[in-house]
Amino acid sequence: MKQASRSVVPPLAIIGALFFIFGFITWLNGTLIPFLKLACELSYSQALLVTFAFYIAYVFLAVPSSLILQKTGFKNGMALGLVVMAAGALLFVPAAQARSFGLFLLGLFVQGAGLALLQTASNPYATILGPLESAAQRISIMGICSKIAGALSPVIIGAVVLQGATALETELAAAGSAGAKAALLQQLADRVIGPYVTMAVALVGLAALIRLSSLPEIDPRPENLEEAGEEAVRSVFQFPHLLLGVLAIFCCVGVEVIAGDTITQYGRAQGISLDVARNFTSLTLVAMLVGYVIGVVTIPRYVDQQTALSICALVGVGCTVGIVCTHGYVSVLLVALLGLANSLMWPAIFPLSIQRLGAFTERGSALLITGIGGGAILPYVYGWLGEGIGLQKAYLLLIPCYLYILFFGVKGHAYQAKSRVKYAVPAV
Repeated sequence: MKQASRSVVPPLAIIGALFFIFGFITWLNGTLIPFLKLACELSYSQALLVTFAFYIAYVFLAVPSSLILQKTGFKNGMALGLVVMAAGALLFVPAAQARSFGLFLLGLFVQGAGLALLQTASNPYATILGPLESAAQRISIMGICSKIAGALSPVIIGAVVLQGATALETELAAAGSAGAKAALLQQLADRVIGPYVTMAVALVGLAALIRLSSLPEIDPRPENLEEAGEEAVRSVFQFPHLLLGVLAIFCCVGVEVIAGDTITQYGRAQGISLDVARNFTSLTLVAMLVGYVIGVVTIPRYVDQQTALSICALVGVGCTVGIVCTHGYVSVLLVALLGLANSLMWPAIFPLSIQRLGAFTERGSALLITGIGGGAILPYVYGWLGEGIGLQKAYLLLIPCYLYILFFGVKGHAYQAKSRVKYAVPAV
């Protein structure tokens, strides 16, 4: 392909900056859940609508995003996604002023929509800019950028919006009237305005830089298709390994979000104060960061993508059993260690799922992005189970998810399309 002769470092550096933005915004949800639970006086399952609103946008917007990218190209599509995310951030201003949980959810949905467009463009970009067998390594590098940002964002934003949270809870409990309580809650809600206005300005600025950059366009389609028979593949749904990959992404993102976004409230349930627990999401992200570094070093030099995926799934099962069987800080630490188990799942599942798609790579990528809806569904199921059987036992939900990911790593990724047409992998 034409981009083969170009250095991949500059475009990957730009994509890395985008992944930093992904991580910073995505992992704010772990801070927003306890913040909005307090500011809007929500139950835990209601607070988990934060993740639902954010991730469900991927289900509705991923496929339309692929159509948008066909019209705009990758670079303009990325810039557009950043502007959409900025609009979502600005919705937090009226949401905070009205202390309206519905408006907060709308802002999160709009941000998720912008991220769906960005993810649909950037993941295949990182996959195709280099040999397929090292795609997991490149995506791991992108993941490092994302997880560094994800580890920083709860600490930075949490220090602003949840500062003195334990003392505030005491003040709210002692408030002598409904008016006094409402005033305290309004002061809390207003804390989010400054950070999100700043975020909107930064996103618009980055969109302008992307638009003016030298980021090259790529063609994810192969230059030729080598036919080995008469029957042609005419639909993206004729690739069984892709469809199995969508479900694997669903499980992968679901367990990843549960590990990162429920750990704060789980720490509270284990008797740990909010002033301490508000930083627990960062522990999960640090564990994921360690896993990504391991992936960069070991894949594909020492282990292949599917083996790494299988190992991670088994580690996830082991950590989940440990969470349920222990208590206090040990149990919370095991939730954080799920980040290590989850770290190499997306970098392995995505390239394994889009290999051999040929001309269907763009549509296959969009279909995989819809699997991010697992981040909407599974955490909400966890919250519902948690209110019934307890937050600790609710983590058992993760075990069937990890077992399915293990199946995909061992066997599911290798299933072939029934068509006799052999699609060449893009030569880069």
